[in-house]
Amino acid sequence: MTARRSLLWRVHFWAALIASPFALAAALTGILYVFTPQIEPKLHGSLEAAPAGWVLHSALPNYSATESVKVAFMPPPVARPEGGPRLDHGHGATPEAAPQAKAEAFLRSNFGLSSKALVVYVNPYSGRVLGSLPQAERFNVWARKLHSTLLQDGWRWMIELAASWVLVMLVTGILLWWPSASQPAPPQSNASGRAAWKRWHAIAGVCLSAVSAVVLVTGLTWSEHAGKQVRWARDAVGQAPPRIPAHFRSNVPAQGEMLSWDAAWQAARRNAPDVAMEIMPPRSRDGYWRANHLDRGEADRRFDLLLDAYTGAPLYYSGWADQTAFGKATIVGIRFHRGELGLWNQALLLLFGLGIVFSLSTGWIMYIKRRRQGLAGLPPVAPGAWKAVSPLGWGGTLLMIAAMPLLALSAIVVGGVELLLLVLSRGANRP
Repeated sequence: MTARRSLLWRVHFWAALIASPFALAAALTGILYVFTPQIEPKLHGSLEAAPAGWVLHSALPNYSATESVKVAFMPPPVARPEGGPRLDHGHGATPEAAPQAKAEAFLRSNFGLSSKALVVYVNPYSGRVLGSLPQAERFNVWARKLHSTLLQDGWRWMIELAASWVLVMLVTGILLWWPSASQPAPPQSNASGRAAWKRWHAIAGVCLSAVSAVVLVTGLTWSEHAGKQVRWARDAVGQAPPRIPAHFRSNVPAQGEMLSWDAAWQAARRNAPDVAMEIMPPRSRDGYWRANHLDRGEADRRFDLLLDAYTGAPLYYSGWADQTAFGKATIVGIRFHRGELGLWNQALLLLFGLGIVFSLSTGWIMYIKRRRQGLAGLPPVAPGAWKAVSPLGWGGTLLMIAAMPLLALSAIVVGGVELLLLVLSRGANRP
């Protein structure tokens, strides 16, 4: 057991060494992002006019009496090259635009506005344009990019790498804390010095372990590399979310006009949950109206709806009941990760973020005190430690490596460093 614990200490140290700078940045930027609902209303006081030539994308009718109507525009379509595919900013890519050899085409899920959109704000009572704001300049979008990519799209892998190693740090920390026959008694409440820091470090990690696991796992589900692994496993077990077939078309009458915005809004209200929603107009004569939910925190009211452009009859609907068990867990988990389930959710994530900062800080304080005591920089690994790992431990390790490609790649680098250190230590011990 002692040999196994020494290996856990070593891995725990490597995880902290790799993850600390990125995890600290992710925790602080995450706290900032979580409170965007309170920050955004204080910002964006001055708005500008919408530029000419932009294409109408969707409207977001006011859900409460104090909200404005939001009308989203997209940049002018880019002219297609000779013989090239049509570049469309709309929601309803037609089967003609897709390769004919493709047996089925599906619409992409469309919950939320593109960062390329320009949103015009309109007074719902007077119809007066209040102003406009590029979606990319919203504090919410900026804070999300800061948290997930550090404002550089090429740096997204860093946050994923940090999340992967923080998960390793969490697992090894719990295993080190877990009581056992050979585990020495934890430091008493009146302990001082490094023992006191160790006690508070363990308390913070254990108390926030459940929240940490949810935040880390949900974050990894939509990461670039680990997310692909998760989606592959999801689809392999038949838990893929419902997909919207792109073949739906409205019946074009010999005479008659498409539904007005108000009529389409009323039709959507009749066929969808009572929740804030986005309405998108038809892109062609046989296109359709599309509506989906936008309300933060209303996970069980998420829906996607297609309506006949002329009659308002529903052509397609998928809601909470149509989601798979995995899909429901993912939707709720992601909304929890973003702090969209209410003030209690925001408060818990604030505590989690501060807990991460505290755990990392106390961990490095212990390391500095360890070095001042003349102890080795790296926790020593006892002889036979690798052989002491149980089959369950190896299985869990292989599962984490398979699920998190960046963890696997960085673990190879760590293994190379460990091998180099072993060679150097053997050379230093030779007479």
